[in-house]
Amino acid sequence: MGELLQCGCEATRNKAPPRPPSSPSSGDGIKWEWGGCGDDVEFGYEMSKKFMDAKRRRGKSDIRTLINLHNNEAGRLAVKLHMRTECKCHGLSGSCTLRTCWKKMPHFREVGDRLLERFNGASKVMGGNDGKTLIPVGQNIKPPDKQDLIYSDESPDFCLANRKTGSLGTRGRMCNSTAMDISGCDLLCCERGYREETVVIEENCLCRFHWCCVVQCKKCMVRKELSLCH
Repeated sequence: MGELLQCGCEATRNKAPPRPPSSPSSGDGIKWEWGGCGDDVEFGYEMSKKFMDAKRRRGKSDIRTLINLHNNEAGRLAVKLHMRTECKCHGLSGSCTLRTCWKKMPHFREVGDRLLERFNGASKVMGGNDGKTLIPVGQNIKPPDKQDLIYSDESPDFCLANRKTGSLGTRGRMCNSTAMDISGCDLLCCERGYREETVVIEENCLCRFHWCCVVQCKKCMVRKELSLCH
């Protein structure tokens, strides 16, 4: 948005010429150059590092600190290593004799999906004797790389209510009796089973926009079939 004086467009003077993906319309004579306003990922990377890591680096070098520092870096790399190239064609009648390219950050959803995949495959580690290294737990497990997420303690049991952890449990939780994924009753109800219940709820319906600028709705009673965990 141009509101931070120290954060502008990405510096492109010292960068190698771009190599955007080839397309059927691109020919051998097309020239490429960096231009536009690329996202300054290096500035964001350094600022995030100062903000997230500084306090932990000054503290004790315990296993939780080491894990937090590692996972912070994995989060930054999920953005930095997956920048996408966008280009714009120039030339008479769309001939694309010159193409200007710049770097943009990956979409937020793409970053989230990538981190969720890393979370589901996170590696369990333990602290080394020197207090500075992390060792993978288990046999024939490769050491996690910089993009992997790691943990040291197993998650508490969220099936039952637990005031200490803040878990409300899954008793009475709404679930999907036909789904086989994480929303399914078998998993959410922790194999305790579930019951079918018919409820009547009030919902907004027949909504209309009135100029200007109000949306008016009527109230309708709707009957729904719910699956609730025992």
